[in-house]
Amino acid sequence: MTVNDPISPARRIIGDILLGLVVLLTADVLLVMPARINAVVLKTDVQKVFVYELILCAILLFSALDLRFGFLTCWKPAVLKGIGWVLRVALALLSAVIIFFCGKVVIGGMIHTAGPADHAIVLGLALENGEAAPDLRSRLDTGRAYLEKYPEAQLILTGGNPDASGRTEAVVMRDILMGQGVAEDRLILEDQAASTRQNFGNIAAMEGFSKDAPVVMISSDYHMDRAVRIAEGAGFTRVMRLPARSGFAAFGANMLSEVVLDLNDLTR
Repeated sequence: MTVNDPISPARRIIGDILLGLVVLLTADVLLVMPARINAVVLKTDVQKVFVYELILCAILLFSALDLRFGFLTCWKPAVLKGIGWVLRVALALLSAVIIFFCGKVVIGGMIHTAGPADHAIVLGLALENGEAAPDLRSRLDTGRAYLEKYPEAQLILTGGNPDASGRTEAVVMRDILMGQGVAEDRLILEDQAASTRQNFGNIAAMEGFSKDAPVVMISSDYHMDRAVRIAEGAGFTRVMRLPARSGFAAFGANMLSEVVLDLNDLTR
């Protein structure tokens, strides 16, 4: 067998760049997700996302390696070369889908459309060892800044999933904001939901709340695209976006988590 798939200099450069990005993404997933699994209450859910993230990383890695080294079609026998081309096309298509959804997550987190509204929804995030994670604190900082800008507005703090002490995400968020001087009457708790979908269902059922009224969505940048889509699917007709900046070090893992959940939504 002899090599029969020469690699051009341009392809080598592109392959090296993509391979480096995929390696960094995979490393981020491996560093962030195991620690998160050990810290959160809903370990099983995070474990499942972690497994699927590794599968997506493997697809991207094999595709990048093939782009760089051409190993799938480097043999002369026609049968092996044909099989290699089928695998190459399949990997390329799967990688394109993954990259497309990554792009949606990134772009969705860059769109700011927030204006005046009676309510802004601050979406919860799993507590880590009973404490608010840095990204949850960033959401709260964004919510507090919104209250300062619009003195008549109220924040709806969401999230159930109590920790070992019985405190929910919403309760922890309320305590943090009140500790920062936010008046309790400007905070509304929705602390029964276990998921983003349940959040919106419970909010819609609140007395005095209308799904047709303008509402501001506050969540981490990587979560914004899916959160708005879920809200609109639940019947919220005037959703404005106010993404909170997330930590850079874990952005890759968080972005890929959203891709996993996006793809799961499509297959349900």
